Parts: sequence; structure tokens; C-alpha cells
Amino acid sequence: MTDEPGNLKRALRAELRERRRIRTSTERTQASEALTRHLVQLAADLDVGFLAAYLSTPDEPDTRDFLRWAAERGIRILLPVSREDGLLDWAPYDGEDEERDILGMPTPTSELLGPIAINGVDLILVPAACVARDGMRMGWGRGYFDKTLGSMEGCPPVYAVIFDDELVDSVPTERHDMPVDGVVTPSGITSFAVA
Repeated sequence: MTDEPGNLKRALRAELRERRRIRTSTERTQASEALTRHLVQLAADLDVGFLAAYLSTPDEPDTRDFLRWAAERGIRILLPVSREDGLLDWAPYDGEDEERDILGMPTPTSELLGPIAINGVDLILVPAACVARDGMRMGWGRGYFDKTLGSMEGCPPVYAVIFDDELVDSVPTERHDMPVDGVVTPSGITSFAVA
């Protein structure tokens, strides 16, 4: 049995990582400003009062300005903390100090909550390597968000935050991959009719 989807994903992830790495600071600044505007619009459109999101890394589309905006307006925010068993714990965003989790991802230093803390959020923002126009998301290969989304009852809208060129025609998929309801890019908000 071949691992064709897995091999295709690895190759595509390598290409996408390189594209993100070589973006100029001007491109990043322009993308950040536009993304923040669109994330604010999405939060307003969905009347979000409780949000699950993530702290972006330097190569990812920037979520930090949006998180500051949301916190200033009293929106409750949970951020993921990776666990060794492949699940996510959650911690409230407090805009204060950060540390790194077991994968080296930025996380808050606030109180650590368990995996079910995400229940009841109005919107989930997830990172992605790319997303297909049918809503299939390709992450970075560890499956943390796929497991979280696949285990939720009554999952709220889920939107991936990506750069414009990461919205693609199709992505290689495997059984465990979970679709998203839409994407937020510097160009705007795209919603999918996910089955």
C-alpha cells in the first residue's frame, strides 16, 4: 500500500513553507492589515462573544492584531496548547506573556484548561497550510485540529486563516482530514457549502 496522499501532502507543505518564508516584510504588513479587517468583519457578522483562535508564528498570516481587537471588546478568547497525546488543551488569551508548547508553538501563560473548554465557542479560527475551494483543509501534518474538530458535537463555524495563494483548487486528503466552513485571507472572507 502506498502513502500517496501523505507523500503529496509532504511535498506541498514544503513548497508552502518556502513560499511563506520568502514573503517580504511589506507583503506581510499589507496582509496583516487586510486580514485583521476581514477577521473583525467575520466576528461582527457571526456576533462572536466567545472565540477559539491561535497565536500566529512569524511566517503565518497574522492573528495577533485581531486577537488584541477582540480582547479589547470583551470577546472571550481561548488559545490552543499542544499535548503529548495529540489533543489540545486550551488557555484564555490575556495578551500578556507567552511561552512555547511541546511543538514550539506560541501559547499563553494563563491558566491551562482541558480539551472540552472549547465547547460553547461561537467561532474557531484554525491555522492551515492551504485550503481547497471545497473546504478541505490541509494542516501541517500533526492532526491536532483535525482531532479537535472531529470530536466536537455541535461544532461552531470553523474558518482557516491563510494567504490568498493558499486557497487552491484541491488538496490531497486522508480519512481523518476535516473540512472548514470558510477561509479568511487578505482579499476577504470565503465561505463554503460544507456537507
